[in-house]
Amino acid sequence: MSGVTTSVSSVKKTALTNAHNTLLVISRDQPDFLRRTLQFYRDYAGPLLVLDTSVEAPSVGAGLAPEVTVLHAPHLAEASAVQALAHALERVNTPFVTLARVDDFLMEDALAESVSFLQDNPDYGFCHGYSLSYRDTGSQVEYFRRDKKVPEDVCDDSAEERVQQAMAAFITPAQAVMRTELLREWCGAVPEGVGEVWQGIGLAWFLIARAKGRVLPLAFAVREQTSAPARNKASLIAALSDADPASKNARESFADFLASLSGVALGHGANTARAVVLDSFNTLLKCVREDAASAHELIIESSWKSPLSGPVRRFGVNQYVELPFYNQPFFDRLADIEFLMGALPAGSAQRAELEGMWVSQAQLLTLHDNDTAQTITERLWEALDVNVFNTTVVARLAEQLAHLDEPQEAQGMRQWLERLEAVGAEDRQHLLHATASGQLLHWLEGRRPDADVTARAVARLAAEGGGAQFGIFLLDLEDDMRKLQVTLDSLVEGAYKSFRIVVFTTGEPPVATSVQNTLHFVKVSKSNYVDKLNQVARQIASGWLMLVEAGDQFLPGGLLRAALELQGASDVRAVAGDEIHRQSNGALKDVLRPGFNLDLLLRNPGLMARHWLIRKDVLLDAGGYSADFTGALEFDLLLRVIEQGGPAWLAHLDEPLLISASPEGLDNSDERLAITRHLTALGYKAHVTSARPGTWQIDYRHAERPQVTVIVPSHDNLDQLQRCLTAILQRTRYTRYDVLIVDNHSQSPQVHEWLDRQQQQNKRIRVLRSEVVLSEAALYNAGSQHADGDYLVLLAADSEVVNPNWIDAMLNHAMRPEVAVVGPKLIDRDGTVTGAGLILGMNGGVGSAFIGEPQEASGYMQRLVLEQNYSAVSPACVMVRKSLFQSTGGLDEAHYGDAYAVVDFCLKIGQSGFLTVWTPQVHVVHPGETKQAPAALARLQAEWTAAFAHDLAYNQNMSLSGQGFALDTTSRADWMALIA
Repeated sequence: MSGVTTSVSSVKKTALTNAHNTLLVISRDQPDFLRRTLQFYRDYAGPLLVLDTSVEAPSVGAGLAPEVTVLHAPHLAEASAVQALAHALERVNTPFVTLARVDDFLMEDALAESVSFLQDNPDYGFCHGYSLSYRDTGSQVEYFRRDKKVPEDVCDDSAEERVQQAMAAFITPAQAVMRTELLREWCGAVPEGVGEVWQGIGLAWFLIARAKGRVLPLAFAVREQTSAPARNKASLIAALSDADPASKNARESFADFLASLSGVALGHGANTARAVVLDSFNTLLKCVREDAASAHELIIESSWKSPLSGPVRRFGVNQYVELPFYNQPFFDRLADIEFLMGALPAGSAQRAELEGMWVSQAQLLTLHDNDTAQTITERLWEALDVNVFNTTVVARLAEQLAHLDEPQEAQGMRQWLERLEAVGAEDRQHLLHATASGQLLHWLEGRRPDADVTARAVARLAAEGGGAQFGIFLLDLEDDMRKLQVTLDSLVEGAYKSFRIVVFTTGEPPVATSVQNTLHFVKVSKSNYVDKLNQVARQIASGWLMLVEAGDQFLPGGLLRAALELQGASDVRAVAGDEIHRQSNGALKDVLRPGFNLDLLLRNPGLMARHWLIRKDVLLDAGGYSADFTGALEFDLLLRVIEQGGPAWLAHLDEPLLISASPEGLDNSDERLAITRHLTALGYKAHVTSARPGTWQIDYRHAERPQVTVIVPSHDNLDQLQRCLTAILQRTRYTRYDVLIVDNHSQSPQVHEWLDRQQQQNKRIRVLRSEVVLSEAALYNAGSQHADGDYLVLLAADSEVVNPNWIDAMLNHAMRPEVAVVGPKLIDRDGTVTGAGLILGMNGGVGSAFIGEPQEASGYMQRLVLEQNYSAVSPACVMVRKSLFQSTGGLDEAHYGDAYAVVDFCLKIGQSGFLTVWTPQVHVVHPGETKQAPAALARLQAEWTAAFAHDLAYNQNMSLSGQGFALDTTSRADWMALIA
């Protein structure tokens, strides 16, 4: 607790007093918090006992004071909090003990005052003071009023009166200075299995029932806001008031336990004591509901902008000077706390806030070929402004300032560095590597071509005609030279040099250039830049064009990989790569796209329509960029390219090309207009809406209402059939449908009787019986021959439709001429996803991603809530046009009779140019499990080798295990295969 100015005598008195008080820290899997806690209490004069119940021993560093004892107790990893506390108390030898959470900061002088009070007042059992709560956002620390001013002396001789008084203005004494004997007594009495909420209530109740309590008018602690206060309040209220039998029984049982405690006098008889306890619970409930003693109000914001001065604080409108926080010694303590929080970030929440800052600093530390001492220094100062606690930044800046002969500032940086190193501040590069952004940067670095690969690739391209020349159209509409330089540096330092850059800037061009120059500046305004784009597109010699914005950062090997892949691919009209998005907080997120996916493009253009490489002649033939869609230039252009030549030869490259700012995710009216214009050109009178910002839903509004036949196979499965048919009949809003049950030679009389009755009672239902046992594929094929509908739904008997518009929603896609198959989202009865389209190769076979996610979860790139194209969908429920089904021979019952027939069918129609659409707008209850058929799977894999090698609905850089849609950090760019 360094940095606080106090008298020598005061320090000595505090030390002598605290020698009687053990600080007890119980930690589990919180090594970073524990290291910070030990730094904060490094000058504490009394004993400090750490009980760590992690499986792995904590690394707490060297040089601990003699009064610090660290016990590693992995055998208590699964023990309750009370059991761990009881174990730790066995090592406590002082008359007083304080439970110190690893994420809180207790004031040493307040502890001493509390100990002194208890020494002078033996009839008191605990003593503490008032607390603030804090939240570290990475860029600043926010302080909240936590406690309200309360009656501070709970001193009635009657235990009943003390309990009522304390519960009416409840500030928990769980981290107060307590008499060790009382805490031991509590741990020995509390029954096993008591929940965390009741443990907290019970300890406070016990302490005040057994002895008097005191709240001193002093600043006692600064506590982390570990979870939403509203959630904590709700948990307390639920425990104290829920009327369901289980909650009521738990409450009354705990009241019986408290009433039975020895040493607590609550009137005559067990019933009276029980009533007193329950009444005190009601008093506490009223206190919690009315926030009589607690608050959650932001009062101070504090940020450390410069290492050469202390934190800068901003005070809210409301301040509460009746509380003992408004004095310089306490603010000095806050400065020490903030320094430790900045130097030793702890916990996932704080590190998540800092992740983007560390990314920004790492990029600012990167040296460039055209750097000067001035540019390096400017970036170092900028990096320091991001966060002053980065030791690498501080060390480099100190060195750079010394080199520039700035001795005073260099000395200030060295002193700040010494202070950081004195508390063991970790290197931020090391901390960054442990984050998702750091892992992504490491993965990207592994894809960087080395000098030998680059030379061989360029030589091969030169031997084959020189490779593609890319025209990079760089929009600088905000005249931001810093962002512009980022993009230019990334292009110049990349592995591929065959490009021409045209900067469209609203600023003054630095030099006069022409379109023949490698770098050409075009002066534009925000009203004419689209016309200028098209004018230069006609003039430039480059064969491929890409539109980017100032600040977009090209990755070193992206364009080289694109050039190699495009060599000899003369039919490709446009190609999209992958990219990395920089979030608003600076953190990085991979955006690994599937192969060309028409439906996902229409639903999520913000993620699917950016940074395409488009062949110049294709762009010009489509009419270039349109000034009517300035908010969706690329998207509208792509739609016109599709209108002109269909989706053929629109390709995807599984390689990140650049890092760019993440789209804002707001509704974009130009995107809506582009979709509407496109669908109108195709003959639809579609209605385009947005249920989630930045995404779109399309009702194609087909004029026809075709007949639909739902084919359900049966085979002695009466319970499944009843649930399936009931769901269809009771939940289907669409009127033009019938149900054809194809019975697979069932032997059960009950099944036959039920089928006969259904057919007689409902004109929608027909039964087709097989005289022999057939495969599932054969049943569906047979059903299709007898179906009256223009569209078929192949529905497994263990499926249950959920939403009334399920047929309408599937027809919305199935009636599109380019679509052959439509499948829904599969869920279980608890609303958990069991199937969301199929991915070839997933978990070694054919599987679905997102299994186990909540049904309303967004998923990667929002792919769990948006219509899109998959290579195949689950056989649990599929809709297909009858004429197409029959013209392609139906399902392959010879080879895939009982498994994978629908997958095989989807792949066949995909090979013919038709789309398979998966829609999350339809929910079907189904376990989602695929039959185990090793022989059929092996045949499918052999027949569709290329599709399994690279499922175009997925990305080759994603993992094919687990839930899917996660970066495979082991994937590497195979440069040798491209240049061999």
